[in-house]
Formats: sequence, structure tokens, C-alpha cells
Amino acid sequence: MLFANIIIDISHEKVDRPFGYIIPKQLEEQLQVGMSVRVPFGKGNTVRTGYIIEITAQASFDPLKMKEILGIAEDQSDANGLLIRLAAWMKRRYGSTMITALKTVIPARKKTKTLEKKQLIRLMTSAEVSSLEQICLQKHQVAKARVLHELIEEEVLPRELVTGKLHVSAATINALIKQGVIREEAYEYLRDPVKTADRTEQRVLLSTKQQQIVAAVCKDRTQGIHGTYLIHGITGSGKTEVYMALIEACIAEHKAAIVLIPEIALTYQTLMRFYKRFGNRVSVMNSTLSAGEKYDQCERARRGEIDVIIGPRSALFTPFAHLGLIIIDEEHEASYKSETTPKYHAKDVAIELA
Repeated sequence: MLFANIIIDISHEKVDRPFGYIIPKQLEEQLQVGMSVRVPFGKGNTVRTGYIIEITAQASFDPLKMKEILGIAEDQSDANGLLIRLAAWMKRRYGSTMITALKTVIPARKKTKTLEKKQLIRLMTSAEVSSLEQICLQKHQVAKARVLHELIEEEVLPRELVTGKLHVSAATINALIKQGVIREEAYEYLRDPVKTADRTEQRVLLSTKQQQIVAAVCKDRTQGIHGTYLIHGITGSGKTEVYMALIEACIAEHKAAIVLIPEIALTYQTLMRFYKRFGNRVSVMNSTLSAGEKYDQCERARRGEIDVIIGPRSALFTPFAHLGLIIIDEEHEASYKSETTPKYHAKDVAIELA
């Protein structure tokens, strides 16, 4: 008999608690580490999705008390399976435990308090709101009139705009809700540590040599050749412009890019160069972010809300479902070598991930 050790909930708190399941004979040749499967879980045998972290001939406890895997989950396209397969490779390559490897590749999944924003949604037609505005002006209800004036053109208003910019009190908003003019709705808000209004960019024309590099890599990609390339150039020679051109080509294929930069070199100016080119489709992952901000960047990547992540070696484990390019700037830097178990080198792990 073969058995699978399965993690039911991929979150930082739960990765140290795998559950053992029997692999049915008909699935023995199909299952691999990293695949998501459907399993009965708990006293009520609720069907849950789990991820295989190990396949073994040794049962974790009495096989007579173990349950069988029900089947392979339909959706195998998420990033979790990819990261679990990478963790399994790191376990073999660097001699760590599977749990330690998992905690390395899924470091930012610890969920913190979800942030919410509120918005006000118009329930009347523009004409009805316009008539109501005139009535409010006649009654000198100026605060109400200010909100109604905005609602004539906009069906949805952020509450913070109404209370902040329009200087409208909560009492006025509640009065409009009671009148049936608007309803209030909350939605989840993910933090964006890079957000800025400045997106003015002076495009730099690539030199002939830079164009040749970009053309060579893109030609290989179109021919299905996925290689490893070393770009050599002194500081200020324009390597970043080459990176950005390659990232643009990657995004055009609807794929994401990871840009690794030594922590000491990850300056605000470096980040702004990427932001001015790619806008809010770029984000950062580094040690200055709070646990909540790190979690939100993982969620934004998982949902496809960002295309580019920039950061030190830990950014390599950003859960993109469709990764197309990994760039390691200054790949000779010592900071790409982890000093804690598993003692991996980001360059080798990046090649394996790719």
C-alpha cells in the first residue's frame, strides 16, 4: 500500500500538521507531490481539498484507522502545488525536513486581520436624485445636497471620499440610507505598499547591444526555448532597462515576473523606476513590510492583480499562478545564500522553479 501525507489548509499555522491518507490503487500512478486532492476530513467526513507533501510506503499511524483519498481535485493550476513541489526539491537538495522547506516557500501566508473599505451605492435614478437635491437645497440641508450632487453622476462613492472630501457626517449618511437613496457596502481591501500618484516616465531608447539581448531572449521564448542567461554590465550600463523590456514582453504573454534584488540595493528610487513603467501592476516584498502587507502582496499575486514583484531572495516564493520570467540582479551577491535551514541559494532555486 502507498500512503500520502497531506496538508489540508495551506497556511503558516497549519503546515506543521499533515494528515495521513491511503492512496487508492487506481490513483497510485497518477498522484505526485504538490497535487491537490479531495479528501474526507474530520468526524463528519467533510470533503476538503488538500495538498500532497509526501508519498510513502510507511503509514504515519494504524492503516485500519486511515481514510482513503477520494480523488484528484479538478483545479491543479494554482501556485500552491508548484511551491510544494519546489519545497520537496529543496528538502532533497539541501537536506532539510519537509516542514522546514514548506515554511520557507510559504512564508507570508499567515493571515492577519482583513482590512475593509466601505462604499455608498446609489439606489435611485439620476433624475430622482437630482430632484431630491433641489428639495434638500430648499430646506438648507447642504450636506445632504453635496452627496446627492455627486450621486447624480456616480453610482458608487467611496465612504472615505464622502466623509473626508465632502465633509459629510455619519448621521447624514445614515439618514440617506434610511430614505432609501443609498446603501452601504463593505469590501475587502488589500494593502499596496508601492501606491503613488507619480507615474511620469521618461522612456529610454535601448542601445543596439541592449536591443540584441532583448531580441535574443524573446526569440528563444517564442521558439519554446526556456534558458538561463547572464547579462554582464558595469553599474550604470543600462541592465535595468533590459530587465524592463523583457518584463514587458513577458506581461504581453499574460505571465508574471519576479525581480530579485539584494536587500541593500532595493532602494525607493529603484522601485520607482519599475512603478513608473508598470504602475500598480508592480509591488514589493521585503523585510520592511508588516506581516499584513506581506500577506496582501501574496493575495494580490494569487488573484492576478499584480504582474511584477520586486524584492530580495524571499520574493522568489511569491505565489504567481503563471510565472514567465525570473530576474536576479547582481547574482554574485552573498545575500542570495540563506544562512538558515534550508541553506539554499536563490539562483539554484530560481532555476529549479523556472
